[in-house]
Parts: sequence; C-alpha cells; structure tokens
Amino acid sequence: MDYDASGRQVNKQETAKTPTSEPSVGFLEQLGQFFRRNMYLFLIVGFALLLLQDVFGTHGVLAMRQSQKQAEEIRKDIKRLDDENQRMQDRVKALKSDPAAIEKIAREEMKLSRQGEVIFQTQPKPASELQNPSSYPYSPTKKP
Repeated sequence: MDYDASGRQVNKQETAKTPTSEPSVGFLEQLGQFFRRNMYLFLIVGFALLLLQDVFGTHGVLAMRQSQKQAEEIRKDIKRLDDENQRMQDRVKALKSDPAAIEKIAREEMKLSRQGEVIFQTQPKPASELQNPSSYPYSPTKKP
C-alpha cells in the first residue's frame, strides 16, 4: 500500500488512474526554460566567438594589419618605380638633346672614337688577384 500527501492509504491501481496534480510541460516550454536558465552562458560563448572572429577572422585585426603591411610595401615599390621611370625619362631627354650624353654612349658602349684618336683596350685583372695583395710585386706588406 502507498500513502498520498495527506497520509491516507491509496491503492496502486488508484494512483495509476488518478491524474497527476502537475500539468505536463511541452517540449517548447522546456526548451524555453533551458535557454532562460543558461542565457548568460550562451551570451558569454557567443561573445567569445565574435571576439575570436574579429581578431583571427578573414577580415579581422590580424588580416587588416597584414593588408596594411602589404599596401605599404606596394607603395614603396611604386615610389621606387616612379623614381626609376623619372631617371629613364631624363636619360631619354638627354640622349635626344645633349651632344655630350650621345658622345659618352658612343664612346663607352659602341667603342667609337673621334677622328685621329687611338683607343687602347686593356683586360681587367681577375678578381682573385685583386683580393690577394701579396701577389703584387711591390706590395707594402712584402719587403724586397
């Protein structure tokens, strides 16, 4: 035999037939209660995920800094190319109008000379002889 809340005796068969005093709670109500109980936890997890996305994401702080560095490198390259372009334009202008620049190119690159001049060509010494001063006949380190 079982006893109810008031202390009277109740058959098991009666307890199975009597409806419970608590109303049944639906799934949606249980889900709502679950979210209300854990609301702060969900907010903290959501905030942490947003923070991670803002720092490490595709358009986050780290990606933005890397893009800024790349943009600065590109600006430097553009500046260098602009300077080189300006030098080349100046050289073209000089070659078109300056006889001294034309003569310099003709003498150095084309090995041309003026009438009556003789050009002597010498071979440069190998780099190994230039680096080793003891191979010179009258080196300051070598005593005769």
